[in-house]
Amino acid sequence: MRLAFVASETPHAQQARQRLIERYGDVPPEEAQVIVALGGDGFMLRTLHAHGALTAPVYGMKLGRVGFLMNKFHLDGLPERILRAHAAILHPLKMQAIDVGGQTHQALAFNEVSLLRQSNQAAHLEVRLNGEVKLPTLVCDGILVATPAGSTAYNLSAHGPILPLDANVLALTPISPFRPRRWRGAILPHRTRVDIKVLDPDKRPVSATADYIEVRDVAEVTVVQAEDQSVRLLFDPEHKLEQRILDEQFAQD
Repeated sequence: MRLAFVASETPHAQQARQRLIERYGDVPPEEAQVIVALGGDGFMLRTLHAHGALTAPVYGMKLGRVGFLMNKFHLDGLPERILRAHAAILHPLKMQAIDVGGQTHQALAFNEVSLLRQSNQAAHLEVRLNGEVKLPTLVCDGILVATPAGSTAYNLSAHGPILPLDANVLALTPISPFRPRRWRGAILPHRTRVDIKVLDPDKRPVSATADYIEVRDVAEVTVVQAEDQSVRLLFDPEHKLEQRILDEQFAQD
């Protein structure tokens, strides 16, 4: 099995990478049958962004603080674990952001696209779904669109819903909404086009972030699911992503 080992910059992850290479060898990601990512969820996202265009699936092992998208780290029996692993197919979100200067920025997000106020002033946003205005004015700290895989991350912290992986839906979740007071977000069909317009970008500046890629001073942001793009994450049978998402809904801590 041709494996490519990539690791976060922490000494712990780099040491683990060297031990794995000594045992199993190493090839460039472009030649690998499987890419093995060593780190936390943040590094997994960076790995997907860096190598998502390749056909090789990604098998993560936790060597960071958060490991929802990772398997447990073990040095032994790695090829056997990979052969037994279950695949989860993820479609990223495609963000197009136009800043106040008229420049267009594009980025992908495997977890979420979020908009956040940049100053002490609340953001004033207009929200359109498939071209129809649903919220003429949302007064808030921000808003996010989350994938099922990302629904247990920032979306959950913002009191958004946890989404089953195969539900073909997205979460639209406000961040600290002030008006309308009773609006707590929506669950959208995965083919929904979300357009968010910043109503007063000069006085109330807003940034947009796709996973970790940030665009400052945006005027309008469009989010759609990139149905023509996908990545495969591999999980040990006892730690399937579907089961983790289900269990997270009953977490006690």
